[in-house]
Amino acid sequence: MTETTGPAGERVRFTALTAEALTALLDGDIPRASEEAGVPLTDWFTTREAQWVWRFRLGQFAADPAAVRWALPQAVTVDGGPAVGYCGFHGPPGEARTVEIGYSVAPAFRRRGYATAMVAGLLRRAAAEPSVTTVRASVRPDNTGSLATLERFGFLPVGEQWDEEDGLELVFEVPAAGGGHL
Repeated sequence: MTETTGPAGERVRFTALTAEALTALLDGDIPRASEEAGVPLTDWFTTREAQWVWRFRLGQFAADPAAVRWALPQAVTVDGGPAVGYCGFHGPPGEARTVEIGYSVAPAFRRRGYATAMVAGLLRRAAAEPSVTTVRASVRPDNTGSLATLERFGFLPVGEQWDEEDGLELVFEVPAAGGGHL
């Protein structure tokens, strides 16, 4: 999962945010984080929402180093510009051979199709992994943009859950084979 096409036909690139980049982001050191990531990051990557994700991922990597392969967040850039957001898997496939995806687009870049490009890239990677049969996503009921994005890829509702950070979330799934409606 290194590149896909964006909403206007531009190259959308996925670049790993290493533990070093995440640590720099937690320190609020954008220049160091950008250098570690190899892509220009913005202050948005140090918001409370993002820092919660970075802390969680670093804890996850410490507890299970094998999770890095699946849970390492990806910064998403467009044709060499600054990162428009980040995405990734919450962790390796579980016993049910399911992976959960997550993605977030910086406010300045929302409603331009970047979430669609992120989900497409994640679905392609999941479809290429024999250990994955299902892709899950959970979304707050008021996140209409994300709900529409998931609908485009054929995600179907399978239930609800309570998230300690976001509250009530609707849970959706799609078979990994075929990657939704790619």
